[in-house]
Amino acid sequence: MQPHPLLTEHYQSPQEKQRFLRKSFDASAPHYEGIINWGFFGSGDWYRRQALQRGGLKKGMRVLDVATGTGPTARAAVSIVGNLRNVVGVDPSIGMMRESRKRLPVACIQGVADQLPLRDAQFDFLSMGFALRHVESLEGAFREYLRVLKPGGRALILDITLPPGGTSKKVAKLYFRTVLPWLTQRFTGSREATELMRYYWETLDQMVEPEKVLDALRTAGFKEVQRCLMLGVFSEYSGLKP
Repeated sequence: MQPHPLLTEHYQSPQEKQRFLRKSFDASAPHYEGIINWGFFGSGDWYRRQALQRGGLKKGMRVLDVATGTGPTARAAVSIVGNLRNVVGVDPSIGMMRESRKRLPVACIQGVADQLPLRDAQFDFLSMGFALRHVESLEGAFREYLRVLKPGGRALILDITLPPGGTSKKVAKLYFRTVLPWLTQRFTGSREATELMRYYWETLDQMVEPEKVLDALRTAGFKEVQRCLMLGVFSEYSGLKP
């Protein structure tokens, strides 16, 4: 199952989607850390730490952070596990990984969620922060997550989901569709970063409903699958490898 329909304004196939994303994130990388900081009102660091702890991350665990980007989730994981050598990031964008290493020298490997370049059963915990919409197949990515986790390991996937309706949905739509791209253009002056934020809204609007994400986790083989909803828009999907 694809996380959302093909957005043909940007690409015509899943292969083109990955090339589009890599090019967009490479170009936007110098601005991305600022966008996720002021774009989410400085809440990212403490929210990620709390979410990881809710998901079961503990000191001493070995962590894989998929779609690590500029590293905010990996940095939060290091603050909990207590050793940066215990955290490994994977991302398709060289530009994003370069920015990540400026902030914390966590080991980073180039790769995509659907084909992780890692051996089986290496990690106690796997995280993915706000990048689920970029995978090619939900079940395919989740099977890879299951493969690289040790028995008893846990996966935690953070995502933004639109409220089901009413005033809260209108506010979220206004912010992500109009305000965030405008702020990005105003503060960065980057056409590529602004277009990436517009694309972010399109994927958010077209993303499959949370129940299908939960079903895909179960289909991939995860147990104890659940979704925790925070502040009406932050979905925390989790599952256990038997």
